[in-house]
Amino acid sequence: MKSLPLTIPALVLLVGCGANNSPPQAPIPGESTSAKMRTLETGAQVIQSRPPVEAISAYLDGFHFYSGDKNGQMEAHHYVTVLNEDVMQAVIYDGNTKDARLMGVEYIISERLFNTLPPEEKKLWHSHQYEVKSGSLVAPGLPAVADKALMSKIVNTYGKTWHTWHTDRDKTLPLGIPALMMGFTGEGQLDPALLADRDRRLGIDTQEIKRQRADIVARPVASGANAWERGELIQLKRVQGSGEHGHGDTTHFGTSEQSQQAPSR
Repeated sequence: MKSLPLTIPALVLLVGCGANNSPPQAPIPGESTSAKMRTLETGAQVIQSRPPVEAISAYLDGFHFYSGDKNGQMEAHHYVTVLNEDVMQAVIYDGNTKDARLMGVEYIISERLFNTLPPEEKKLWHSHQYEVKSGSLVAPGLPAVADKALMSKIVNTYGKTWHTWHTDRDKTLPLGIPALMMGFTGEGQLDPALLADRDRRLGIDTQEIKRQRADIVARPVASGANAWERGELIQLKRVQGSGEHGHGDTTHFGTSEQSQQAPSR
């Protein structure tokens, strides 16, 4: 999608749109930033360049849940860089203010690339068709015409998401090991209270967005995605010790690159 920012000029406005209304919900330990550190920070901002950060061109807001725990749901603020026509990458935060916590990353690929993946790899990826068509994935601040163009690009893509700070459970510091996240695929899965709170803060109407996207073409979900729907629930597990975010009867991929398969349900 290298041409995306050129074909949708409004994306460049996202730097100043749809932000500063979703702060993190819990304090973190530590002393207040010193005057010396603030001075160093200001100097670095003026002197140093940040090409990877400056390449971020879109802001998306949606929802994730833990693979193996559909009740472990949270809002996820994505800041997206378009690498080419088939690959995007996003840094994910728990809010859209300057002090938001970095929760993790998501890699987004086209259906064409997803279909080239081996079967075990496909199990780590989730589809975006429902998220786009339902209106639960939004681009805050983007005009409707640009929103539809962007979502028409995203609707048939696939994402692999790892959260490294589980801010719904570990409020103060990033504890434990990364967790694989999934996306919702049907009605009745997403907590309506989460959705209503998001819509209130962002000043949007998910149902109206859904109606506006009715004519976006979503192809059938490619075989192999959304492994949780088939009972293949995947999370990391330490070879020794504890700290993993296990959720019920899960399939664990160990750091030894060996996996234990839980019976499908």
